[in-house]
Amino acid sequence: MCKPLCKELELPQTALDILLFLGNNPAYRTARDIVEIRCIKANLVSVHVDRLVREGYLERQQVPGDRRKTQLRCTDKAQPVIAKGRQLQEYFFDRLYNGMDQKERDALSGALHRIEENLDAILEEDYN
Repeated sequence: MCKPLCKELELPQTALDILLFLGNNPAYRTARDIVEIRCIKANLVSVHVDRLVREGYLERQQVPGDRRKTQLRCTDKAQPVIAKGRQLQEYFFDRLYNGMDQKERDALSGALHRIEENLDAILEEDYN
């Protein structure tokens, strides 16, 4: 579904995913956040963040008080890309939820949230 947009923007899917993640989730601002939350391999995040910085879509900013940590900030150039990506996301979810009323959507959302919590707990047990 994203292929035409990626082709139009001349961006790989992972680069678009990173921009949309940062644009849609302002609380998450580091490459580590992208790796942990989106489950994209660190080397891929690094390569695509470097490209997005080079092409002017992202800026790196030092975190005050922790010179080892760098935050990522979407630039003005990234805003139209994020807007187009959000339109595509809206279209996708409209199609996905077609024929479902709000009660059904809420029930599905609640069930998926519970499954996500359960998966997190399982993974936590496996790694500890």
